This record gives sequence, C-alpha cells and structure tokens, in this order.
Amino acid sequence: MAALKKGKNASAQSKPGRSLALIVIAIVALTGGMFASGHTTPRLGIDLAGGTSITLRAVPEAGQESAINKTNMDTAVEIMERRVNGLGVQESEVQTQGDRNIIVNIPKGTDSEEARAQVGTTAKLYFRPVLTTELSGPAATGSPSPSATGGATDKATDKATDKDEASSSPSGSPSASATSQGRALTDALKADPSPSATATDGASPSASAPANDADSELQAQYAALDCTDEAARAKVGEGAKPSDSTLACGQNAQGQWQKYILGPAAVDGTDVDESEAVYNTQTAAGWTVTMKFTDGGAKKFADITGKLAQNQSPQNQFAIVLDNEVVSDPYVSQALTGGNAEISGNFDQEEAQGLANMLSYGALPLTFEEDSVTTVTAALGGEQLEAGLIAGAIGLALVILYLLVYYRGLSFIAIASLFVSAGLTYVIMSLLGPTIGFALNLPAVCGAIVAIGITADSFIVYFERVRDEIREGRTLRPAVERGWPRARRTILVSDFVSFLAAAVLFAVTVGKVQGFAFTLGLTTLLDVVVVFLFTKPLLTLMARRKFFASGHKWSGLDPKSLGAKPPLRRTRRPARPAGHVDPKEA
Repeated sequence: MAALKKGKNASAQSKPGRSLALIVIAIVALTGGMFASGHTTPRLGIDLAGGTSITLRAVPEAGQESAINKTNMDTAVEIMERRVNGLGVQESEVQTQGDRNIIVNIPKGTDSEEARAQVGTTAKLYFRPVLTTELSGPAATGSPSPSATGGATDKATDKATDKDEASSSPSGSPSASATSQGRALTDALKADPSPSATATDGASPSASAPANDADSELQAQYAALDCTDEAARAKVGEGAKPSDSTLACGQNAQGQWQKYILGPAAVDGTDVDESEAVYNTQTAAGWTVTMKFTDGGAKKFADITGKLAQNQSPQNQFAIVLDNEVVSDPYVSQALTGGNAEISGNFDQEEAQGLANMLSYGALPLTFEEDSVTTVTAALGGEQLEAGLIAGAIGLALVILYLLVYYRGLSFIAIASLFVSAGLTYVIMSLLGPTIGFALNLPAVCGAIVAIGITADSFIVYFERVRDEIREGRTLRPAVERGWPRARRTILVSDFVSFLAAAVLFAVTVGKVQGFAFTLGLTTLLDVVVVFLFTKPLLTLMARRKFFASGHKWSGLDPKSLGAKPPLRRTRRPARPAGHVDPKEA
C-alpha cells in the first residue's frame, strides 16, 4: 500500500504541465471567442456608460385603489421588462421602489424616447371598429382617407391555396371568399394601407358623414380635432369608457397624422394571449405580426371581424388603440374565427417588433404616470468608472506589495495567478454582455475589487501550509505535496462560504446590488479554477528549481528564516548482552 501511494504521489507531481496546458487552452479559447464576437470590452451599466432613468408612479383608477398591490406591481415590472427587452435592450433594469413606484434604467445607445413610449404607455389596449378617419392638420387639405389598397397578403395555415386565393382579391373591396359560408379558412388580417393618391375631388370618401354611432357632439369634436397638435393629442379620448365611441389619433406609414372616430371597444388587450414579429418566408409579405387570442378573446374577435368584413372601407377596419392612440388600423376581408391572426404589410423588422410588443404587453394591470426622467451623462459615468479602476489598481498594488515583502520569490507565483484570474474575469465579462445581457455597473466593479482579497487569501493559505511543512523539517517538494490537501480543504470551504453569500445576495436583492453579487460569485468560482489549475501546478514546477528547492534566502522558503526544525532521525540502542538485566528494570 505504501508503495502504491508513493507511486501515485510521484505521478501527480510529475504531470503538473497537464493542468497548466488545460488552463492555457481555456484562456486562448475564451479570448478567441471574445475577439470573434467583436465584443472586446464588457458592457457598461447606466451608472458607468450613461443613459436614462425613468421613475413611474402607479395611479389607481377611480374606485380601484386596491389595485395597487404587490402582485400587480410585480406583473407590471415583468411586462415593462419584456417591452424594453423587446427593443433589444438586454441590460436595462426595471424594478419596484416602495409600494407604488417603478424605476426603469435604460443605458446609453438606446433610443430613450422609444423606450419611454414602450414602458410609459400604461393605459389599456383595445380593439375598436373604425367609423371614419381622415388625415389631420395641414396635410389633410385635398387628401383622401386611407383606401383598402396595398400589397398585403392573407395568411392560411392549413392550405396554401387559401392564402393565394385571398391575396388575389381585388384591392378596395372585401375578398369574395370572405362571405362564403362554411369555408374552413384560417384567420387573416391586412395591414393599414397608405393614403391613395388617385382622388382628385379633394374630398375624403369616408369623411363625408360619420357613422350613425357617433353623435353630433362627437362629430363636432372630430371636425375640430388637429392631431398634429401635441397638446390636442394628449387630451383626445380623455374620460372615454370602453363602451363609448371615442376620438383617437394615429400615424400612418408615411408618418402623417390621422384622426379617427372609433366605436365601442370590441376586444380588450388582455384577450391577446401572445404576439410576435415573424418574417414570412412563404410569401412576399416580409415582416408580419402574429396574434394569438384567448378562448374568450377569439370569440369576440370573430364576432367583430365578421361584422366588419361586410362593410366598405374604412368601416371594414378596426383600430388597435393604446393610450388613446391608434397604433395600427388593419382592415378585414373575412370573419377571423380561428383565434389566430396576422397583420401583414410593408413592415420592417423594427416596426413589426414594436407592434408585437404593444399587442403582447399592452394591457398593464395599472395606470402609470412619469414622475421624473433623469439623464446620466457618459462623462459622469466615465468619472465613476475611472474612480473605480483607480481604487482597484490601488488595492491590487497594496496586495502585490505585501506579497513581495512577505513572500519574496514565492510572491511571483501569486502575482502570476492574480493576473490569470483578472484576465479570465475580463474575458468572461466581455462574453457575458452579448450572451446574457450582463452589464458592468459600479457595484460590480466593487465586487471585482473585493475579489482581489479573496483570491490572494487562497494563495496565502496554500503558501502558509507549505511553509508549515518546511518548519517541520521537510524539504520543499514533499512540503508542496503534503501541504496541498489541507490547504485545498480550507480554500474550498472558504470559497463555498463566499459563493453562498453571493448567491443569497443575488437572489434576495434587485438592481445594482445584484451586479455586486454576480461579480463576487463569478470571481469566487474563478479563484477555485486558478488555484487548482494554475497556482498548485506552477508551485510544483518551481519546487524543482534550485532557487526554490535549495531554500534561497530570497525565495521565501528559506528553512533558517522560517525557524525550521532539524530533520528528525531515529537512533538505535546498542544490543544487550545475553542475560543482562538493567538495574532500573529490576
């Protein structure tokens, strides 16, 4: 057994190069991946890179004060996160503050106005039938209302012929197949078309007389409404109930403002189960927006689209209204009975994604108002980052100075290990930005600074175990191997405690504190990797060099300076003559 154990230890000592080769390969692979991805620096959070911070305050509707509760606030946070993330802003932060405020932090490089529109658009989403519409403001002179033209296509999920047949319908009128009885056609929507340029009489065919649903007062307000006026748009539709006809404004594909008279809400935004932007490769439709309704929503949607399909433009259109603004006004050519629908037209990816976000997350459980909007400049963030880096450099310099003074030559192994750990941390943080949206904020920088001490502590534990073995009279190579099992146990226990603390902190906190916890946990894991695959093998190799093995006074392992005991030797007693009895034993 002793021989086998000795052989095993000898084998372990003779192959430290394998561990070193493994960590070198890992570093090269990660670094190569970093450069290949094009993300060679970590993403910075709002407090370092600059950006916009929005504070939203929950406002209950009349008689519904109890709606402001933890469940609804948490739901609102989740919806806002999805809205902002739908814009591709993975490093944004959305969190509650107190019992009725939500803080949204949007980093630099994002269209803050678009993001504000997404998270601040907090009123209910409704599907309302269009009674009449026309261009508003100076552009309305001589301009007709939108006609049912355009290159929209229908969607058929069961038969391609259904799609082709519907898309070949004459523009300007409902598809002939829409009124067929018993047809197993799937749901299809056509996107709102552009204003026709063929009208010559200067009158809008749909604006001549609003539908009977709109009373005279609403007609008068409609005639006076100028949707190009921001103040007028802010007040349009105020106080209107879902069961009322109302006015609304919206922009068409050319960016021109249109005004609408809309009928009572037929479908609520909560009836939309999910929506997403999809690139349709089967037709020339390009980017489209798909919708899936709940069971109750599918029935209501089928009812309203069945009625609209019997009308002429624009009364075969329905408006998707969010915060009293029409975000889309598609028209229908058939009853949409399958619970799924698609809006297609001349969308680009950004437009399709924006509409899909509004449809999916447009029905927030609460109404929110902007309390404040604060912009953090990149200059201020740069100053904070510089201060954090200076603090980190000072901490690292002090640790290195201590190692040099106390451990001398042995300190170079620790310094090399620190730089390997720092390099791995930097590369991994750079890769985590595009992969999981990790953003380096100021608390995260603090976590990295704290990790310097944790990492150095692991080296110190191991070095002291080795020095203890030398004090017991052993030479360096056996001391390196005998000190490792005890040091390894201590290092693992210490790092486990640190990692557990970081995990708990990450789980129970929100916002920037999570950055500190994440960085602390990451660097703790890397500490274990570096100690096992770099520090221990490197010290094993160095123990074979004469400078360290001979205990040079500048090596940090000088037996004399450490107060080592002389090697223990056994002495044999002289053999006793036959029949001799020691008087002391008598």
